[in-house]
Amino acid sequence: MKLRRLGLTAVTMLLALHLGPSLAGEQKNYSLTASYKEECGSCHVPYPPQLLPADSWRSLMGGLDKHFGSNATLEASVAKEITQFLVVNAGRSGQSQAVGAKAPTLRITETAWFKREHRDGHDGLSASVWQSAAVKTPANCAACHREAGEGNYSERGIRIPRSK
Repeated sequence: MKLRRLGLTAVTMLLALHLGPSLAGEQKNYSLTASYKEECGSCHVPYPPQLLPADSWRSLMGGLDKHFGSNATLEASVAKEITQFLVVNAGRSGQSQAVGAKAPTLRITETAWFKREHRDGHDGLSASVWQSAAVKTPANCAACHREAGEGNYSERGIRIPRSK
């Protein structure tokens, strides 16, 4: 019985490592590179790299001149460093893409994982939370994940603003 329990623990640990913290439950406190945190974090929360697959990060970083309606162009060496960081720490394609996506998913809020974790109803968020003045948009991670700016998305650090 001890061997069977040990085997189950080992399988669980391997799955957590394989799927990554963003998909296996508890989030880890990411070690963000200084340039990623400074450059990307100057406009929005520096999102955890494993929330998108490598192809998505490559596509995002390759289109910084049209980054969601803004020109976020970076110096070539900085863009290369950030792209490398994102690609090395990216999520698995099947786990972090929008359902039925043919092109790389560019919005984390469109991924199957995000929708499952933040769904309406049981253990999810009501539409009024998304519409509250404190949240406004699903991309505003810091509204609920208080340490998102440091890369910490731990469930213990979540504080959902009250909707009115």
